[in-house]
Amino acid sequence: MPKEKIAFIINPVSGRKQKSDKSEIIRKTLDKTKFKPLIYHTEYAGHAYELTEKAAKKGCKTVVAVGGDGTVNEVGGAAIQWNMTMGIIPSGSGNGLARHLKIPVDTVKAIKLINKGNKMLIDVGKLENKWFFCTCGIGFDARIGRKFSKTKVRGFGSYVKTVIREFRRYNSRKYKIIIDNKKIVRRAFLITVANASQYGNNAMIAPGAKIDDGLLDVCILKPFPVMKVFALAIMLFRHSIDESSYYEVLKGEKILFKKKKAKYRFHYDGEPIKIRKEKIRITVQPKCLDVIIPGSTR
Repeated sequence: MPKEKIAFIINPVSGRKQKSDKSEIIRKTLDKTKFKPLIYHTEYAGHAYELTEKAAKKGCKTVVAVGGDGTVNEVGGAAIQWNMTMGIIPSGSGNGLARHLKIPVDTVKAIKLINKGNKMLIDVGKLENKWFFCTCGIGFDARIGRKFSKTKVRGFGSYVKTVIREFRRYNSRKYKIIIDNKKIVRRAFLITVANASQYGNNAMIAPGAKIDDGLLDVCILKPFPVMKVFALAIMLFRHSIDESSYYEVLKGEKILFKKKKAKYRFHYDGEPIKIRKEKIRITVQPKCLDVIIPGSTR
């Protein structure tokens, strides 16, 4: 019986450690009685998407993103287009989708999940023409995504420093939003549209989000006093932000941001993007990607 081809798309510079090549661990741990691995390394932004397409054309039905949320985003987007199953070996700074799905950050344990091949169909969000698997957002988190993308040193410590520096300079803004044809206006510190529960590093902005319910959680953090910042940060990591009086969550399938002569700065899975449109559409694509997870839902 022929072995199944499985592609591993490795980002060698994801996370804190540079040149963290996982190739040897993959070769040693992967079940060679089942799989024939095709291992690729990314070299530039967008390369993971291209390599996933290449793997699909070579007959791979499963592709594994080895990296952080940016790598997962590129691989996942291509996997949807080519009807592939996606696995994840998390090695980034945040690992938001992997943590939501309870995929271990330990490389050997993550590969053993791939050997078992348990799958789950998940929803995926779309910001205009950009896929997102965890969150997209506007406001403070979009600003942090833009600033953090320019930092030379990655990792959680660098992220925290960026947050502290930018918090002092940031002012809340008013937003007009339509959620499933219902209009709302809110002044907000940030608005996060969540498919999964967290940004990464177990910082849960949407504790009640389900990744297979066909809905997006629109999480609104209202302006708050400076003295409340540390309390809110603790609630974020204790998964209780929804208990704050400054927090509001609304659910929907279609979200529209409206503003005349607008220049929007969003992020999708932490990647910054600038959009010049009066209307920005965010939608959910229900159960459109198979992902390898611990256990099985089928």
